[in-house]
Amino acid sequence: MKTFKTLLVLAITTTTIMAQNTLPPPTIDVTGEGIVRTVPDEVTISIRVENTGENTKTLKEQNDATINEVLKFLKKMDIDDKDVRTEYMNLSKNYDYNSKTYTFAANQSLSVKLRDLKKYEPVMKGLLDTGINRIDGVSFSSSNKATLESQAAKKAIENAKMKAEEYVSVLNQSIGKAVLISEFRNSVGPQPMLYKSTMMADESGGSQQ
Repeated sequence: MKTFKTLLVLAITTTTIMAQNTLPPPTIDVTGEGIVRTVPDEVTISIRVENTGENTKTLKEQNDATINEVLKFLKKMDIDDKDVRTEYMNLSKNYDYNSKTYTFAANQSLSVKLRDLKKYEPVMKGLLDTGINRIDGVSFSSSNKATLESQAAKKAIENAKMKAEEYVSVLNQSIGKAVLISEFRNSVGPQPMLYKSTMMADESGGSQQ
């Protein structure tokens, strides 16, 4: 079985403000990055049962029969009830212009979380044997996600601060206390954060231009 690794990346945009007497304060933008790697210890499998036909009652019975087989199998595999969720149920009506008849499609989706990756392969095989139509997705993750994201965020802030200090040291200046740290979450890609810090001249003296 392959080893899957999760890469968590948090990007930080650092804005350091330089003091000016009259002109608007110039800024320096720095991007920091925090990376934490881990081997996932859990996986979520999304499955779907779908049947089509002209009789909605029959479709429901067919779907229910397959779902019952799925639930019996998961119980046999010692999967906790709280790790099995119904994501959605749907009944759609379709019209065939050639035969001029209506047909229906009944869908039900379940998500199954496995907290023991050793069960992944036997569970996948067993689910297919129950008669499900589709596996919509497999997502590996870590049960320690919140802690890992926090560690990555701290590393990103430290990285941004280090870059800011390195850049302003060329001007014989130093950054002051942080005045704002904002995180902007999105569903894909890095998670940017805005970090603002005041900027002070070094005691040794440095001209500002």
